Amino acid sequence: MATTHLLYLHGFRSSPQSAKARLMAAHVARHHPGVQFWCPHLPPSPRAAMDLVSAGIAGWPHAHMAVVGSSLGGFYASWVAQQTGCPSVLLNPAVDPARDLARHIGDQTAWHDPAERFYFDPAFIGELRALDVRDQAATGPQLAVVAKGDELLDWREMVARYPQAQLLLLEGGDHALSDFAEHIARVAQFLQLAPASA
Repeated sequence: MATTHLLYLHGFRSSPQSAKARLMAAHVARHHPGVQFWCPHLPPSPRAAMDLVSAGIAGWPHAHMAVVGSSLGGFYASWVAQQTGCPSVLLNPAVDPARDLARHIGDQTAWHDPAERFYFDPAFIGELRALDVRDQAATGPQLAVVAKGDELLDWREMVARYPQAQLLLLEGGDHALSDFAEHIARVAQFLQLAPASA
């Protein structure tokens, strides 16, 4: 089933300016120009972020959409896929952000624009817990791209979180998946992006 609508969700402190988001957008524009691509700038509140996403994809055909998420965006992507039944690609996905982000409560700066500041509220930890779907069976196909060299997240925990997923396990690498360009063809193949019109 060809994907005509693709959602990309960035990670904590990241933005649509992330290297992976821009590579994915460029790949879709070049090779699959008929595919609608959306990478929203997610607010710090997990509940607000998913409200934004839910409103944005409300008119999308669930049978022809897919979601890609990186780090915290991978956690969000699992929630979106659970709601829609769509395929998902998880790039070094956060497994337990309620646990891991508790130490980041307070003032934060955006990764791609240090002048942009936001406050990570203690209430956001509860919002993350409410979005956790680890105890629910996957409702759609999954591809997990996991780097053993991830310096922020434990690759073993990521692999264990997605036992039913197709797994692309990378020796070395880093949390940012700096070599994402080398793997984008595999991601695009999994997503079954609609071909360009003749």
